[in-house]
Amino acid sequence: MSFKDHFSRQSADYRRYRPGYPPELIEFVAGLAPSRRLAVDCATGSGQAAVALAQHFEAVLGVDGSRSQLTRAEPHRRVRYVAALAEQLPLPPHSVSLVAAAQAMHWFDFGRFHAECRRVLVPGGVIAAWTYGKFRMDSRVDAEVERFYEDVIGSDWPPERRFVEEGYRTLPFPWAEEPVPEFELVTDWDLEQLMGYIATWSAVQRHRDRTGTDPLPALRDAIAVAWQEGGTRRLRWPLHLRVGRHWRFRESAP
Repeated sequence: MSFKDHFSRQSADYRRYRPGYPPELIEFVAGLAPSRRLAVDCATGSGQAAVALAQHFEAVLGVDGSRSQLTRAEPHRRVRYVAALAEQLPLPPHSVSLVAAAQAMHWFDFGRFHAECRRVLVPGGVIAAWTYGKFRMDSRVDAEVERFYEDVIGSDWPPERRFVEEGYRTLPFPWAEEPVPEFELVTDWDLEQLMGYIATWSAVQRHRDRTGTDPLPALRDAIAVAWQEGGTRRLRWPLHLRVGRHWRFRESAP
């Protein structure tokens, strides 16, 4: 089974520039699991979520279809990384307390993934998927990023991006859901970190491939004018989380 690989070529930058997740979100998700024996992080990338979950679980399995990503994944004594797909987890039935997908579920084959979660989760086990969209900083920088996002690389976004833009509200999720609080991802970055992060966007790579040009220098120049006196600035991303449990799987769901 193949997968949609949008990040292998920029895997080094992905590890360096992608933000981590709030400890409060990880603690909340871990606290819902019926035990702390084993969690699996699907499409783990460079391992941000897997390592964070390892603070709460005896063992974490991080799986990804990209070997390039896994070679750069952050090591941790309680995390094991394996080249595998979220739809084909290398785990026995009813062996996992938590299946997590951080900024990744919109790329999956939904039917196969949910069936696989049902197979590997213990009774009462938890599936948790979360995402973040565009950050907010101030009106001038936000306007430049919005123009770039829509007008420059807008046609280069894969169709699955719409699930992120819709805050995962329309993501197929055939589980009776648990109530969740609101979470926010916050970083204090300089301009180099911001541009490095934007360079990891799948649409930026697709734009380069399609046009043979790099759209980032012009964006950097525009943002630099609004950045004010250098230094770090605070960026905020709203996080969108959906959580369900194994015993509440609806057989008739699409």
